[in-house]
Amino acid sequence: MAGNVTSLFRGTAAHSPSMAALTREGDGAGPVDFCIPCNPYFPTPAMFDELAGRLREIITYYPSSADTITSELCSLLQLPPQCVAMGNGSTELITWIDHLLVRESLAIPVPTFGRWTDQPMETGKRVDMFPLQESNGFALDLAAYAKFIRSRGTKVAVICNPNNPDGGFLPRQSVIQFMDALADLDLIVIDESFLEFADAESEPSVVEDAVMRPNVIVLRSLGKNFGLHGIRFGYMVANPSLAGKVRSMLPKWNLNSFAETVVFMLKNHGKEYMESLHMVRRDRLDMARQLSALPGLTIYPSQGNFLFVRLPVGAEGTVVRDRLLTEHRILVRECGNKVGSSSRFLRLVVRPQTDVRRLVAGLEQVLYGSKKETAVPELGNGTGYGSGTAMVDRLVGSTNGAGVQGLAAQANAWPGQPAPVPQPVAAAAPQPSLPSVPQQPRPAAASPYPAQQPAQAPGYSAPQPAYSSPQPASWPAAPQGPGGMPAQMPPAAMQAPAQSPGLQPAAQTGMPGMAGAASMGAQGGLTAAQVRGRTQPEPPPPQSSGNGGWGAVGAMLYNQAG
Repeated sequence: MAGNVTSLFRGTAAHSPSMAALTREGDGAGPVDFCIPCNPYFPTPAMFDELAGRLREIITYYPSSADTITSELCSLLQLPPQCVAMGNGSTELITWIDHLLVRESLAIPVPTFGRWTDQPMETGKRVDMFPLQESNGFALDLAAYAKFIRSRGTKVAVICNPNNPDGGFLPRQSVIQFMDALADLDLIVIDESFLEFADAESEPSVVEDAVMRPNVIVLRSLGKNFGLHGIRFGYMVANPSLAGKVRSMLPKWNLNSFAETVVFMLKNHGKEYMESLHMVRRDRLDMARQLSALPGLTIYPSQGNFLFVRLPVGAEGTVVRDRLLTEHRILVRECGNKVGSSSRFLRLVVRPQTDVRRLVAGLEQVLYGSKKETAVPELGNGTGYGSGTAMVDRLVGSTNGAGVQGLAAQANAWPGQPAPVPQPVAAAAPQPSLPSVPQQPRPAAASPYPAQQPAQAPGYSAPQPAYSSPQPASWPAAPQGPGGMPAQMPPAAMQAPAQSPGLQPAAQTGMPGMAGAASMGAQGGLTAAQVRGRTQPEPPPPQSSGNGGWGAVGAMLYNQAG
């Protein structure tokens, strides 16, 4: 594997070679995967055994139509089928959304999932990229993003919640305010592909609101939360008109027999699925604690099933990636090819503690081994550090990696600047082989939660949430047309969105695995909610609804008219 690792990464159009390619170059066994963000606890071993026992049948015969498979998924998740379109992975749906619904331009915060930047550019659209600031912990200021969209005249807006690769989370009410403020756009897409792993709110999805609005699509992934990327299935939820427009363009057999088999199995495994989400959230805390102990490593708060990590000054991500793979058989996602990121950042998927210990040991060896082997050169002596930007290189060389002092304080003193957000966790003291970088005091950020502070687990400085709710006062106004109405928007659109014919929303809300999730203690007895400052426990599990323990996805129950 060692001799071919560079060619494997250069020879693929994706960010990383497939696991099949890596396995072929190895000894028949793939590496420990910290790259592909899927659920390591689902499906269960018993489910895999059932799939293996039916393998001949699955690969021999045609699947049912996509309508049949979609109907079963909607029955499980309590969604109206006319509001849902299932795709061969969320990427197929992104492709059709671009072809059918994006006319001129699309706005997206970066860094983010690459298809949201690449797909529109491939079809000649203008992509307006709103940069998330590293100095702000990559937190998305929705009011500033809305102002950016207005200034650019963008027609379509996209939000990923949680965002990939940093895991930044937006409260549901803030997303609704954003949709209200930009109700005159052609389209707003809320990509909730990783929302099942979030625990900052018990009801974080905006699916209910999307169905009742004329210009909102919510995108959901199944491969990530079900741990089955290879099957390629995902779905979108929107009002019947939008969903039907996308659904009408999809091939009749765009979903394969594996997707059908899994969807029809799920009704018997709701409890196991919810338990798997709890274990991922627990492991996310433990993994952040272990990584934060490495000198010079910065761990950003995440609500996804991954952690965004900044390497020590001078470390080159491609070198770290290649050495972890060749020397330790560990695959990580180096983020140098993501717009808005650099090779100094890694995205590390949450995995069980045994695998995390192996990762930490590998990083220690690669980053802090002997000076002959280390991937972190000494700074200020002309060694091989290069960020790709001459100005940054000169700054790092002249300040020994510490940067210009006082810039953050000056920026915060400028008029009109937003309040500082909580900063990511940085490791404490560097080892002797690394130069000491002076630490600047961090401004205190207002917490969206009560002031009561939970006890911390031993040895772990808990990441602060990077998702404080924005103030609602600064939303930019929509362009005005005749009569004071928003430009290019019919008067009816200013009213509350009309309810789709035949659909009656019920009051019940909840996401699968959220409202029904029982609190599980992490190391030291703390739950994820306590570490993030929540003082209220998660709601108790609901009584069985007769659908295998699955709650209502998107917080909806609908009665369909005759």
